[in-house]
Amino acid sequence: MTSIRKQARIAGALYLLMGVTAPIGLLVVPGRLIESGNATATADRIRASEWLLRAGIASELFHQVIAIFLVFALYRLFKSVSERLAVQLVVLGALVSVPIMFVNVVNELAALMLVRGAPFLAPFDRPQLDALAYLFVRLHSKGIDVASIFWGLWLFPFGLLVIRSGFIPKLLGALLIIGGIGYLAAAAISLVLPPGAATTMRSVAGILELGELP
Repeated sequence: MTSIRKQARIAGALYLLMGVTAPIGLLVVPGRLIESGNATATADRIRASEWLLRAGIASELFHQVIAIFLVFALYRLFKSVSERLAVQLVVLGALVSVPIMFVNVVNELAALMLVRGAPFLAPFDRPQLDALAYLFVRLHSKGIDVASIFWGLWLFPFGLLVIRSGFIPKLLGALLIIGGIGYLAAAAISLVLPPGAATTMRSVAGILELGELP
Protein backbone atom coordinates (compact mmCIF):
# COMPACT_ATOMS: atom_id res chain seq x y z
CA MET A 1 0.00 0.00 0.00
CA THR A 2 1.43 3.39 -0.99
CA SER A 3 2.10 6.03 1.66
CA ILE A 4 -0.56 8.35 0.21
CA ARG A 5 -3.18 5.59 0.15
CA LYS A 6 -2.38 4.61 3.73
CA GLN A 7 -2.58 8.22 4.94
CA ALA A 8 -5.82 8.73 3.04
CA ARG A 9 -7.40 5.65 4.61
CA ILE A 10 -6.41 6.78 8.11
CA ALA A 11 -7.91 10.22 7.48
CA GLY A 12 -11.01 8.64 5.94
CA ALA A 13 -11.52 6.35 8.94
CA LEU A 14 -11.22 9.30 11.34
CA TYR A 15 -13.59 11.39 9.23
CA LEU A 16 -16.13 8.55 9.20
CA LEU A 17 -15.83 8.08 12.97
CA MET A 18 -16.39 11.79 13.53
CA GLY A 19 -19.32 11.84 11.11
CA VAL A 20 -21.02 8.92 12.86
CA THR A 21 -20.63 10.21 16.43
CA ALA A 22 -21.12 13.97 15.95
CA PRO A 23 -24.88 13.91 15.16
CA ILE A 24 -25.64 12.31 18.53
CA GLY A 25 -24.70 15.41 20.51
CA LEU A 26 -25.39 18.00 17.82
CA LEU A 27 -28.75 16.81 16.50
CA VAL A 28 -30.26 13.75 18.18
CA VAL A 29 -29.99 14.80 21.83
CA PRO A 30 -31.16 18.41 21.35
CA GLY A 31 -34.03 17.14 19.19
CA ARG A 32 -35.13 14.77 21.97
CA LEU A 33 -34.75 17.14 24.90
CA ILE A 34 -35.46 20.69 23.76
CA GLU A 35 -39.08 21.81 23.52
CA SER A 36 -38.82 25.08 21.62
CA GLY A 37 -40.13 28.00 23.65
CA ASN A 38 -41.09 25.82 26.62
CA ALA A 39 -38.62 25.97 29.52
CA THR A 40 -40.66 23.75 31.83
CA ALA A 41 -41.10 20.94 29.32
CA THR A 42 -37.41 21.08 28.38
CA ALA A 43 -36.30 20.94 32.02
CA ASP A 44 -38.69 18.06 32.72
CA ARG A 45 -37.27 16.11 29.78
CA ILE A 46 -33.73 16.66 31.02
CA ARG A 47 -34.70 15.49 34.52
CA ALA A 48 -36.33 12.39 33.11
CA SER A 49 -33.44 11.61 30.74
CA GLU A 50 -30.35 13.05 32.36
CA TRP A 51 -28.35 10.16 30.90
CA LEU A 52 -29.30 11.30 27.40
CA LEU A 53 -27.87 14.78 27.90
CA ARG A 54 -24.72 13.26 29.38
CA ALA A 55 -24.46 11.00 26.32
CA GLY A 56 -24.75 14.07 24.12
CA ILE A 57 -21.97 15.79 26.07
CA ALA A 58 -19.76 12.71 25.73
CA SER A 59 -20.48 12.61 22.01
CA GLU A 60 -19.48 16.25 21.54
CA LEU A 61 -16.24 15.88 23.48
CA PHE A 62 -15.36 12.62 21.72
CA HIS A 63 -15.93 13.81 18.18
CA GLN A 64 -14.02 17.03 18.82
CA VAL A 65 -11.01 15.02 20.01
CA ILE A 66 -11.32 12.95 16.84
CA ALA A 67 -11.42 16.22 14.86
CA ILE A 68 -7.97 17.12 16.17
CA PHE A 69 -6.46 13.84 14.98
CA LEU A 70 -8.37 14.15 11.70
CA VAL A 71 -7.00 17.54 10.72
CA PHE A 72 -3.44 16.44 11.48
CA ALA A 73 -3.97 13.31 9.39
CA LEU A 74 -5.22 15.52 6.56
CA TYR A 75 -2.23 17.82 7.03
CA ARG A 76 0.14 14.89 6.52
CA LEU A 77 -1.86 13.79 3.50
CA PHE A 78 -1.95 17.18 1.77
CA LYS A 79 1.30 18.78 2.94
CA SER A 80 3.03 17.91 -0.32
CA VAL A 81 0.16 19.45 -2.32
CA SER A 82 0.31 22.86 -0.61
CA GLU A 83 1.78 23.36 2.83
CA ARG A 84 0.19 26.83 3.09
CA LEU A 85 -3.32 25.47 2.52
CA ALA A 86 -2.62 22.47 4.74
CA VAL A 87 -1.69 24.80 7.61
CA GLN A 88 -4.89 26.79 7.05
CA LEU A 89 -6.82 23.52 7.20
CA VAL A 90 -5.30 22.72 10.61
CA VAL A 91 -5.89 26.18 12.06
CA LEU A 92 -9.49 26.52 10.86
CA GLY A 93 -10.37 22.85 11.33
CA ALA A 94 -9.17 22.38 14.91
CA LEU A 95 -7.16 25.12 16.60
CA VAL A 96 -10.12 27.53 16.75
CA SER A 97 -13.33 25.52 16.54
CA VAL A 98 -12.38 22.73 18.97
CA PRO A 99 -11.75 25.08 21.95
CA ILE A 100 -15.07 26.81 21.20
CA MET A 101 -16.89 23.47 21.32
CA PHE A 102 -15.18 22.36 24.52
CA VAL A 103 -16.06 25.59 26.30
CA ASN A 104 -19.59 25.40 24.88
CA VAL A 105 -20.20 22.09 26.67
CA VAL A 106 -20.12 24.08 29.93
CA ASN A 107 -23.56 25.43 28.97
CA GLU A 108 -24.99 21.91 29.00
CA LEU A 109 -23.29 21.11 32.30
CA ALA A 110 -24.84 24.27 33.77
CA ALA A 111 -28.28 23.14 32.58
CA LEU A 112 -27.74 19.79 34.30
CA MET A 113 -26.82 21.48 37.58
CA LEU A 114 -29.89 23.70 37.41
CA VAL A 115 -32.42 20.93 36.77
CA ARG A 116 -30.91 18.79 39.54
CA GLY A 117 -31.37 21.64 42.00
CA ALA A 118 -28.15 21.63 44.01
CA PRO A 119 -28.48 22.93 47.62
CA PHE A 120 -26.76 26.23 46.83
CA LEU A 121 -29.56 26.93 44.32
CA ALA A 122 -32.20 26.92 47.07
CA PRO A 123 -32.88 30.69 46.77
CA PHE A 124 -34.30 30.06 43.28
CA ASP A 125 -37.74 28.52 42.83
CA ARG A 126 -38.48 25.73 40.33
CA PRO A 127 -39.75 27.94 37.44
CA GLN A 128 -36.67 30.15 37.73
CA LEU A 129 -34.34 27.15 37.63
CA ASP A 130 -36.20 25.76 34.63
CA ALA A 131 -35.93 29.08 32.80
CA LEU A 132 -32.20 29.30 33.51
CA ALA A 133 -31.66 25.71 32.37
CA TYR A 134 -33.51 26.47 29.14
CA LEU A 135 -31.38 29.58 28.67
CA PHE A 136 -28.20 27.53 28.92
CA VAL A 137 -29.32 24.87 26.45
CA ARG A 138 -30.25 27.63 24.01
CA LEU A 139 -26.85 29.27 24.55
CA HIS A 140 -25.31 25.90 23.76
CA SER A 141 -27.16 25.89 20.44
CA LYS A 142 -25.84 29.36 19.65
CA GLY A 143 -22.34 28.24 20.58
CA ILE A 144 -22.61 25.52 17.96
CA ASP A 145 -23.62 28.19 15.44
CA VAL A 146 -20.47 30.16 16.31
CA ALA A 147 -18.27 27.06 15.93
CA SER A 148 -19.95 26.24 12.61
CA ILE A 149 -18.42 29.39 11.14
CA PHE A 150 -15.06 27.62 11.32
CA TRP A 151 -16.61 24.32 10.21
CA GLY A 152 -17.44 26.22 7.04
CA LEU A 153 -14.14 28.07 6.69
CA TRP A 154 -11.97 24.96 6.97
CA LEU A 155 -13.77 23.36 4.03
CA PHE A 156 -12.35 26.01 1.66
CA PRO A 157 -8.66 25.07 2.01
CA PHE A 158 -9.75 21.43 2.28
CA GLY A 159 -11.67 21.68 -0.99
CA LEU A 160 -8.81 23.43 -2.78
CA LEU A 161 -6.36 20.78 -1.58
CA VAL A 162 -8.62 18.02 -2.90
CA ILE A 163 -8.95 19.78 -6.27
CA ARG A 164 -5.19 20.23 -6.58
CA SER A 165 -4.20 16.84 -5.17
CA GLY A 166 -4.57 14.74 -8.31
CA PHE A 167 -5.39 11.63 -6.25
CA ILE A 168 -8.95 12.58 -5.16
CA PRO A 169 -11.70 13.45 -7.67
CA LYS A 170 -11.98 17.21 -8.20
CA LEU A 171 -15.75 16.99 -7.86
CA LEU A 172 -15.40 16.12 -4.18
CA GLY A 173 -13.30 19.24 -3.66
CA ALA A 174 -15.94 21.40 -5.32
CA LEU A 175 -18.61 19.84 -3.10
CA LEU A 176 -16.53 20.62 0.00
CA ILE A 177 -16.40 24.29 -0.99
CA ILE A 178 -20.16 24.29 -1.57
CA GLY A 179 -20.57 22.73 1.88
CA GLY A 180 -18.41 25.49 3.37
CA ILE A 181 -20.68 28.12 1.81
CA GLY A 182 -23.65 26.32 3.35
CA TYR A 183 -22.16 26.32 6.85
CA LEU A 184 -21.30 30.01 6.66
CA ALA A 185 -24.74 30.90 5.33
CA ALA A 186 -26.48 28.88 8.05
CA ALA A 187 -24.37 30.50 10.77
CA ALA A 188 -25.01 33.99 9.42
CA ILE A 189 -28.76 33.36 9.22
CA SER A 190 -28.93 31.96 12.77
CA LEU A 191 -26.72 34.56 14.43
CA VAL A 192 -27.69 37.70 12.55
CA LEU A 193 -31.33 37.39 11.46
CA PRO A 194 -34.19 37.51 13.99
CA PRO A 195 -35.80 34.21 15.06
CA GLY A 196 -38.37 32.90 12.62
CA ALA A 197 -36.98 34.86 9.68
CA ALA A 198 -35.58 33.46 6.44
CA THR A 199 -36.85 29.89 6.87
CA THR A 200 -36.34 29.20 3.16
CA MET A 201 -32.78 30.48 3.34
CA ARG A 202 -32.05 28.10 6.23
CA SER A 203 -33.35 25.18 4.18
CA VAL A 204 -31.14 26.11 1.22
CA ALA A 205 -28.11 26.49 3.50
CA GLY A 206 -28.83 23.05 4.98
CA ILE A 207 -28.88 21.52 1.51
CA LEU A 208 -25.54 23.15 0.66
CA GLU A 209 -24.00 21.76 3.86
CA LEU A 210 -24.59 18.26 2.50
CA GLY A 211 -21.74 18.91 0.07
CA GLU A 212 -19.37 17.79 2.84
CA LEU A 213 -20.85 14.30 3.12
CA PRO A 214 -19.42 12.66 -0.03
